[in-house]
Amino acid sequence: MAGESSQSSGFTTKLELIRGELNAQGRRVVAICDAAFEAFFDDDGEAAGRAAALDDEIDRVDVALEQQAVMLLCDAAGEANELPPNQIREVLVVVKANNELERIADCAVHISEHVAKRSGAEIPETFRVLCNSVIGIVRDVCRSIEQRDPDTAKLVLRAEDTVRGFKNAVLRDAEQRIAAGEMGVDTAFLLHELASCCEHIADHSTNIAEQVLYAVTGTIVRHCEAGWIEVNL
Repeated sequence: MAGESSQSSGFTTKLELIRGELNAQGRRVVAICDAAFEAFFDDDGEAAGRAAALDDEIDRVDVALEQQAVMLLCDAAGEANELPPNQIREVLVVVKANNELERIADCAVHISEHVAKRSGAEIPETFRVLCNSVIGIVRDVCRSIEQRDPDTAKLVLRAEDTVRGFKNAVLRDAEQRIAAGEMGVDTAFLLHELASCCEHIADHSTNIAEQVLYAVTGTIVRHCEAGWIEVNL
């Protein structure tokens, strides 16, 4: 019995270390999103390059985290260590959330790569509102990971439709400005591209929020026309 307890304790310690790495990865992803949006609004190509460079460390940690999670499960299996369902869920969620964070970082790189296309064009306030909303969602979902907070995860889920509403407002604004001769077509296409990128960031964030809820409560949620619902399996 003492051996089994020691094995379980060792697993828990390693899992806590991996969780710590995931939390640090979340902070890196918030930083790259902040940097990419700031570079875009400042129309600063050099800052955009620095933002894109932050992705190198995120990619490295992404691979390392997945390898650590796989090795942790392999070690547990090799030691015939019986794990409670909540710990198995935690490892699975680390892998899934880690992947989604990497995808968010890719979106941030995509945004930074489009800074050069702005060419001094005026950006409507509706787009800034959309970006601020998305940054808030990324911060919230990373906080929900770090604090294992299902309530914050639920806030992220509810914010997804808000982001889509802001995206539609950006596109309507662009259409009206084109019609009034206040915006060029190239700028409108740029806004459409980046608004879609913001929507993707929100989607990845809600995927993480689903996993946080699953890890902490065992609840599985799915999105339907009426909103987010719990699914009984």
